[in-house]
Amino acid sequence: MALDGIRMPDGCYADGTWELKMHVTDLNRDVSLRVTGEIHIGGVMLKLVEKLDVKKDWSDHALWWEKKKTWLLKTHWTLDKYGIQADARLLFTPQHKLLRLQLPNMKHMRVKVNFSDRVFKAVSDICKTFNIRHPEELSLLRKPRDPKKKKKKLEEAEEETLELEGPLLTPGSDVIYIGPVKGSIYSSPGLYSKTMTPTYDSRDGSPLSPTTAWFGDSPLSEGNPSILAVSQPISSPDIVVKLYKPQSLLDKAKINQGWLDSSRSLMEQDVKENEVLLLRFKYHSFFDLNPKYDAIRVNQLYEQAKWAILLEEIECTEEEMMMFAALQYHINKLSIMSSDNHMNNSEKEVDEVDAALSDLEITLEGGKTSNSLGDITSIPELADYVKVFKPKKLTLKGYKQYWCTFKDITISCYKTREEAHGTPAHQMNLRGCEVTPDVNISGQKFNIKLLIPVADGMNEIWLRCDMEKQYAQWMAACRLASKGKTMADSSYNLEVQNILSFLKMQHLNPDPQIIEPITTDINPECLVSPRYLKKYKNKQPGFVRDLISARILEAHQNVAQMSLIEAKMRFIQAWQSLPEFGITHFLAKFQGGKKDELIGITYNRLIRMDASTGDAIKTWRFSNMKQWNVNWEIKMVTVEFADEPSLSFICAEVDCKVVHEFIGGYIFLSTRAKDQNESLDEEMFYKLTSGWI
Repeated sequence: MALDGIRMPDGCYADGTWELKMHVTDLNRDVSLRVTGEIHIGGVMLKLVEKLDVKKDWSDHALWWEKKKTWLLKTHWTLDKYGIQADARLLFTPQHKLLRLQLPNMKHMRVKVNFSDRVFKAVSDICKTFNIRHPEELSLLRKPRDPKKKKKKLEEAEEETLELEGPLLTPGSDVIYIGPVKGSIYSSPGLYSKTMTPTYDSRDGSPLSPTTAWFGDSPLSEGNPSILAVSQPISSPDIVVKLYKPQSLLDKAKINQGWLDSSRSLMEQDVKENEVLLLRFKYHSFFDLNPKYDAIRVNQLYEQAKWAILLEEIECTEEEMMMFAALQYHINKLSIMSSDNHMNNSEKEVDEVDAALSDLEITLEGGKTSNSLGDITSIPELADYVKVFKPKKLTLKGYKQYWCTFKDITISCYKTREEAHGTPAHQMNLRGCEVTPDVNISGQKFNIKLLIPVADGMNEIWLRCDMEKQYAQWMAACRLASKGKTMADSSYNLEVQNILSFLKMQHLNPDPQIIEPITTDINPECLVSPRYLKKYKNKQPGFVRDLISARILEAHQNVAQMSLIEAKMRFIQAWQSLPEFGITHFLAKFQGGKKDELIGITYNRLIRMDASTGDAIKTWRFSNMKQWNVNWEIKMVTVEFADEPSLSFICAEVDCKVVHEFIGGYIFLSTRAKDQNESLDEEMFYKLTSGWI
């Protein structure tokens, strides 16, 4: 026993014990314990709590090894098994810590999140708290920094302008309201509806927002029950001006460097308590989007789409911009009315939700239709006169009219209708092609740009249609053919109707007399992106405001009869119709290439892109992919295909894990089916995305 206190040169004591240094974050105290390597982690925590002798609930606390950036969560493991020796310093700290989440609507919520969970699990818990179904579509993103602005000033401006007085939420526990009744704690009921039964108000039969249903017994329902399900108009043009806008495709690629690794915890990725992270829809494959059950999900999707357009993260034409502005103006008006009238307290709203479901069910390319009929006996065909143009260097664009037939996934071009039974002058197989619209409603321009894969890249072909109906039919057929589907697919007619609806919303109103007078509530600076305001920079500000307001009101006539939920769904649908929708860009150097290019990742394909123009150079479909591998040392991703040469590229300025996770994530999302239960196969997600499990 006399040898117990004798310390050896290596720091250990003569009896084999050594001092383990720990810091208790809650008390800001350093504590040392005499331990051996054979003591397990649970025993260390027990001895520590006994030595502290502070009456407190320590159940959420765990040990964090700073040097190795590792949580010691396997409490039955010994110090020796973890490799912890006398030079280690451990933190005894809560696993749940505060985060400031910026939601897609740009508002901030203070949320307690488990910093020891993998990000995928942490996001699932956050979405459960907010009642957002399909959390696998969302993730956390670090805030992009505007290189033109000083860090401190930017943060202060954004925090001050966009702070949301809302509930502080702890997944699975209490709700702390930090609005008018600061610091009050209310017990919240279960926040996640597993039965998915729609909830209606007993007084008037109108649909209750999920938020109202959750907080029905708390003072939150007295204040703003649908704080996350209701869109709040942008209060000042300064907000749009101050927010960061990517100026190029390279800027967009830099934003995507900030996605957190879903298979590691927040602490492992140096996220600090009270840090601001962005909660965003990461994967643009929105499964089973249902207005009856997804009031908050639909609204946050709408908000993400709205801000993507206002901040010019996605390109659109001027006509499309006015359509988006009109929808936004309409949604703002109805949202204010809904707040005043308790969510449009009329039984009509219930019917409108059902109508929106049947008329606007968005069959997104990432999911499967519930009434898929497969191929029918007779596959529909298209046959009509279409103008065709194949660009060549040093030539002007000149279209030549052909009699074109669209059979299966192939377009055949004949000089005349009478020659249709002979050999075609041109023939195009559209499997794997890129389809891009080029439309101007006022100019009656209905063009379809096709980039058709060939051995050495992509062949560019343009089709010009004469009228909207013809354009909608051929565009829908081209989109299906690019995925290897024919017009017999059950989604063809829905796609045609969606395209026609999208075009209809962009029409100019033929009767200007019915346009409502210009009022001060329009504020076009909050509805239109700065790029289109700059077009009139030489005009008087008042004239510009009136001119754009008049155009918005004119476009508003096409959407004025829509219900609130229908308008939001239409906005999301129109966003999805834009050519750049769903492409996530990363800077990459391709094997054999001499300069940095872009790799674009979508729900179903990889796209090699020119970094300056964004033009597609080559496309590879996931359906043709055999496997993909990552060489972690040199950051090279290699993708092998069934009947094409393999693709290899090195990730520049971004961890290749982020790119790998996008590919694996989209593969994971493609396995979802409506008949599955609500639970997620987390292990399958990690196997497809983590790269080392």
